[in-house]
Amino acid sequence: MKRVKFSLSIITLACLSLNAFSQTNDPTIVTIGGKDIPKSEFVNIYSKNSPKNSAEKKSVDEYVQLFVNYKLKVREAEELGLDTVPAFVKELNGYRKTLAQPYLTDNEVTEQLMKEAYDRMKMVVRASHILIRVDQNALPKDTLKAYQKAIDVRNKIVKGEKFEKAAVEFSEDPSAKENKGDLGYFSAMQMVYPFENAAYQTKVGEISMPVRTRFGYHIVKVIDRKSAQGQITVAHILVSSPQGSSVVDSTNAQIKITELYGKLVAGENFAELAKQFSDDKTSAVKGGELPAFNEGRMVMEFENAAYALANDGDYTKPFYTAYGFHIVKRISKKSVPSYDEVKNELKNKIAKDSRSQRVKQSKVEKLKKEYKFKDNTKLRDEFVKVLDSTFFEGKWNYEKAKALYKPIFNLEGKTYTQQDFAQFIEMQQTNRAKTDYQVVLNQMYKDFIEKSILEFEESRLEIKYPEFKALMQEYKDGILLFDLTDKKVWSKAVKDSAGLVKFYDANKTKYMWEDRVQANIYTCANEKVAKETRKQLEQKKKKGFSDADVLKVINKDSQLNLKIDSGKFLKGENALVDQTNWVVGLSANMPKDNQVVIVEVVNKIAAEPKTLNEVRGLITSDYQTELEKNWLQELKAKYPVAIKQEVLQSLK
Repeated sequence: MKRVKFSLSIITLACLSLNAFSQTNDPTIVTIGGKDIPKSEFVNIYSKNSPKNSAEKKSVDEYVQLFVNYKLKVREAEELGLDTVPAFVKELNGYRKTLAQPYLTDNEVTEQLMKEAYDRMKMVVRASHILIRVDQNALPKDTLKAYQKAIDVRNKIVKGEKFEKAAVEFSEDPSAKENKGDLGYFSAMQMVYPFENAAYQTKVGEISMPVRTRFGYHIVKVIDRKSAQGQITVAHILVSSPQGSSVVDSTNAQIKITELYGKLVAGENFAELAKQFSDDKTSAVKGGELPAFNEGRMVMEFENAAYALANDGDYTKPFYTAYGFHIVKRISKKSVPSYDEVKNELKNKIAKDSRSQRVKQSKVEKLKKEYKFKDNTKLRDEFVKVLDSTFFEGKWNYEKAKALYKPIFNLEGKTYTQQDFAQFIEMQQTNRAKTDYQVVLNQMYKDFIEKSILEFEESRLEIKYPEFKALMQEYKDGILLFDLTDKKVWSKAVKDSAGLVKFYDANKTKYMWEDRVQANIYTCANEKVAKETRKQLEQKKKKGFSDADVLKVINKDSQLNLKIDSGKFLKGENALVDQTNWVVGLSANMPKDNQVVIVEVVNKIAAEPKTLNEVRGLITSDYQTELEKNWLQELKAKYPVAIKQEVLQSLK
């Protein structure tokens, strides 16, 4: 929304709010080209943009003129049909989709989920799991089979079989063979939501009932729960020695890490040692520094060592992980942030997380009640007869359901038919594994209802929410005024070179240089260099040498001997030049910062207009102001303005 934000910063009058005033008994405050503008609109704009305690508060009379100018431009844009241009319509619709989102979610549920996630962020859970895989769209018999298998495995554990042994034997998570189901510590938003719920709701040492996620059924055992330690930033030195390395390689790696530890103890720089010797090349170039992390992001041995460091700057003794030998240095550590600090981040994460389904479903259920939704599932089930194998190939055509046309549900008087559902099926079908028609039909029907209800709600936002209507008006006017003002003022001033030159010629006496002096400043390394520089400047005067010739001679042995700066200077712009009293010729030696400065005043320059190139930015800005002034005069002539003084007076 960058463009609209920019335009609104220029025309803040576009900020509208219709909540505070009733539209009944709302007199016209101004008429523009025969179009009446109500008092409430002006009052709300004035109230919003002129805070009571602001030193910049404008009077009602001042503000009404700004308001009129704004409305004149909007009126012209609409008369020109800019609000019907396809590019404008597309852009505004894009903004509308974004602005509508908060109205299409259940904000109460979102807030509950945010607070739940934050409370969980303050704890970390260590859990193990056993996974029995089953596809989300599996046939009912296959789903039941997977669930029963999960129950059987859980019963074995409850009767005494070790969870770790059962994980190796039964879990269909490939990592279980090595980690025996142990997932280590994790916190909120790090696991899929149903799994997270099971982990946080199951007591330490207990085993959950099978939990369904998109991966299948999980049996969860909670091993530990403790307070989160916050976010930590560390650097490390790695000497690679992965599991399975030979005895010789492992021994050599251990000797190397011990030597590096000895260098650290002797006082050598950690970052430099990491750059030279760490086998983690990605972090080595940064002195070994890793991105900040929370618990559950690193292997357990690494995390335990990092969090055990008490102070910034402390480092560990060498220790081993599956990647090799490490030395870890603590850079910084932050405690769990406050809710206010992370709530926006949590809101964004929830929108992308499976939790968002709960938010959407809650909103849909509320809208169903509001719009008295009632459907006929028997009419839905008739589609089983017209679905065939082409559906699973993504080739099904809605004409196969042409005999199905009855109303299937109703929303506030709007009827949705079987044909609407058939077209939805055609649009949403994809290649998928073949499953039971009824299962996939039920899911698609649920999706169709959700989509229909949310689209219906979105179409009514301006009716239901005056603040949304006002916000859309703000964006509409913002885009219109940006496009039109750019065409009439901003871009025109930049592109109209002839008009710019003409404006400059008519106004150049407003852009004057004061008296100046042309001077050269010779900064010498010391008195000896200054003496030699004076000799060369005499040669310059006698033989027509240039400053480049002088530099070449003086800096023959060192480029630091002499530096030359030349330019035109105003009074007060350069203290050394001012010390010459602008007397033409060479000044005496002047000390500065252990160096010696000689100033050569070449000549005085009388006051004169600045060239167009010297003030192009300022001239362009003033030209834009002139163009806008002339444009507004044209608009006032085209759309007569009548301010209702008695209404305006009532505001004073």
